[in-house]
Amino acid sequence: MLNEFKAFIARGNVLDLAVAVVIGAAFTAIVNSVVSDLIMPVIGAIGSVDFSNYFIPLSSKVTAVSLAAAREQGAVFAYGSFITALVNFLIIAWIIFLIVKAVNRMMPKKAPEAPTGPSEEILLLTQIRDELKNRNP
Repeated sequence: MLNEFKAFIARGNVLDLAVAVVIGAAFTAIVNSVVSDLIMPVIGAIGSVDFSNYFIPLSSKVTAVSLAAAREQGAVFAYGSFITALVNFLIIAWIIFLIVKAVNRMMPKKAPEAPTGPSEEILLLTQIRDELKNRNP
């Protein structure tokens, strides 16, 4: 079982996935900062809005103006946080698209593989067919 586990871990796809998760986690902090510190303030300045504090109180005892204070008072529907998360996702998706596109341009073009011929099953079925044809009842 240990050898099977080693073989599983040593597969290229598993290692690639592990690297992608670690890089993605590190990249998330950068994207969150870009969105929170650079993009959202610009969007807020253009429209005089700060998405992070947009919420709808779901309880009558919520009277706070900021989202953090409102969450302490009761349940809130924080759609501003959702808008921020959506912008985060779109930025991450766009950057990943650009990275994949750049890597694909840098990778050498592979020549298409030549067909290897019929499979063993097809060859066996062909032999059986030919044998049946050659038999004279």
